[in-house]
Amino acid sequence: MSTQIVEIREALRQALDEEMARDEKVFILGEEVAEYNGPYKVTKGLWEKWGSERVLDTPIAENGFAGLAVGAALAGLRPVVEFMSFNFSAVAFDQLVSNAFKMHYMSGGRFSVPIVFRGPNGAAKCVSCQHSHSYEAIYSLFPGCKVVYPSNARDAKGLLKAAIRDNNPVIFLENELMYGIKEEIPTGEYIVEIGKANRVREGKDLTLISYGRMLLYCLEAAEYFAKKGISIEVIDVRSIKPLDIGLIASSVRKTHRAVLVEEGHYFTGICAEIGFEIVEHCFDYLDAPLKRVCQMETPLPYSPELENETIPNTKRIVKAIEEVLCL
Repeated sequence: MSTQIVEIREALRQALDEEMARDEKVFILGEEVAEYNGPYKVTKGLWEKWGSERVLDTPIAENGFAGLAVGAALAGLRPVVEFMSFNFSAVAFDQLVSNAFKMHYMSGGRFSVPIVFRGPNGAAKCVSCQHSHSYEAIYSLFPGCKVVYPSNARDAKGLLKAAIRDNNPVIFLENELMYGIKEEIPTGEYIVEIGKANRVREGKDLTLISYGRMLLYCLEAAEYFAKKGISIEVIDVRSIKPLDIGLIASSVRKTHRAVLVEEGHYFTGICAEIGFEIVEHCFDYLDAPLKRVCQMETPLPYSPELENETIPNTKRIVKAIEEVLCL
């Protein structure tokens, strides 16, 4: 298969464009997604190609346009809602949780809600605590939706195409600081299945588990230990809900140790859930306690120095691995 080198934003744009060509029911709506080409240029050129009926600019009214999209999905369309920041999805929280996530159940299976809510999640750079929340644990709490968070361009495109074709609501999380990262991806048609994790680095001494932007720090930490002769296996969760506990458990049973990393907070976080499932499935295989590296239990500071210390980084991940390996 031929390949191309693209930024993550371009991989996402290709997924949107290809799915709009494949299915006339797919349309995009959100703030500045049309004439402005999207706040992060993910939708660049789509308004010129598909017109105002399929790429819709909305007012700054997340509760309103999220509700409109839920209604459109119930009527048989496939909306892709862009939140300029996933922090703003809190304004539309009731539309997502009470309507999009619950309608299939409440209607006795008569209605499906094929809708994607996508946009940047977590911290950017010095945007302070009101624009830096990590929402994956919040939305994963509720039945009725799927939650994915790719770490690279290939998965971003393949998972977004899968999300658009899914008949369930999908929370599709990205990161503002990753949009410009380039990677080689196929030029042809491909899908990345929701519900499948990815073993991105083989190892035998410890399993390092993460997703999204934090996976980049995990790979840096694994490379650091490789130079010391220590073999770290890295698992990219990428599908948070449903979770591929099968692959995670098989890795932990091999390495007998695990460190879990997420940008969200410790209390009731994704790592807390994965950690419990590891204990449930792999307790007899563990040779050391699990260790988590998460955002500190504080609102994210505006200061770049404090921000760097609050969010997981390579240094903190290395320290956690050293503690688990008793180095």
